[in-house]
Amino acid sequence: MKLGILSCNLKCYSTRRLREAAEQRGHDVKVLNTLKFAIDLQKGAPDLYFRTKQLSHYDAVLPRIGASITYFGTAVVRQFEQMDVFSANSSGGISNSRDKLRSLQILSRHQIGIPQTTFVRDKKDVLPAIERVGGAPVIIKLIEGTQGIGVLLAETNKSAEAIVELLQSQKQSVLIQKFVAESKGRDIRAFIVGDQVVGAMRRVAQGQEFRSNVHRGGVTEPLILDETYCETAIRSAQILGLRVAGVDMLEGKDGPHVMEINSSPGLEGIERCTQLDIAGAIIDYIAAQVDFPEVDLRQRLTVSRGYGVTEIHIPEGSEYVGSSISESGLKDRDLNALTLYRGN
Repeated sequence: MKLGILSCNLKCYSTRRLREAAEQRGHDVKVLNTLKFAIDLQKGAPDLYFRTKQLSHYDAVLPRIGASITYFGTAVVRQFEQMDVFSANSSGGISNSRDKLRSLQILSRHQIGIPQTTFVRDKKDVLPAIERVGGAPVIIKLIEGTQGIGVLLAETNKSAEAIVELLQSQKQSVLIQKFVAESKGRDIRAFIVGDQVVGAMRRVAQGQEFRSNVHRGGVTEPLILDETYCETAIRSAQILGLRVAGVDMLEGKDGPHVMEINSSPGLEGIERCTQLDIAGAIIDYIAAQVDFPEVDLRQRLTVSRGYGVTEIHIPEGSEYVGSSISESGLKDRDLNALTLYRGN
């Protein structure tokens, strides 16, 4: 497999580990700076140039798109998709997860636990919105923020109102969210690859800090998730359209509350905490998808017509053993088989 890792930071832990894991498995892997691409569009021939040269063929790409380059980064991933190159995360999934409001809007129509959240623009709506989420203390979040940046705890309704008004005056869009007090400065990071949780850890805030992010000084402990938390994490990632994701959940008294889903989750914290080869699990998943890709029915497919021949293996002791076809009743149990052809 020829794999491209889309990353602007060749030396960061996550990029280095993913490259090492791919090389250990005998794959041809290159780290491609996302900002060095040029997107060429013409009739019937979407193309990419990298460092002014036409890009050679890749079997798959693994996007590591930072928040600061979301628009251009997702455009590059979208171009790979148009060129029929498998992407570990879709451009739509990355866009969905990067906007906290959009991701919660999508999750809210499903049976997924989320903290009660409100989004307002008019000053007159701020206090009623705070009351609707249960009143102070409340969490105030910037819609686009990472690693705990732009997450504030307001202890009173008045302070919450003042913070929201200040941020809005600076042209910032903010969410007002219920404070899940029983989580007590703790959250869970579940690492999703495909349809599995390949690792999980609990992060615990230190001192007076309520944010448990490792970048905010939080400490971690390995965790084996129960079925409810596993199912919530996997379904949340799939609903947003992500195959590789870090799902952050609060431990509410009524079960898991999904706070955020990260489309480019860091590997350093969870690998060192769990001592698991998360990078290897990602590479193995991508290789399996390249070998046997999922069929997207929106693609142009050829549907076979007419009749074909197949073998039916009948186990010993079956009622059909020794029967003629007319006696078996199989003609009354017709099966329609739909065969789809894509490429070769």
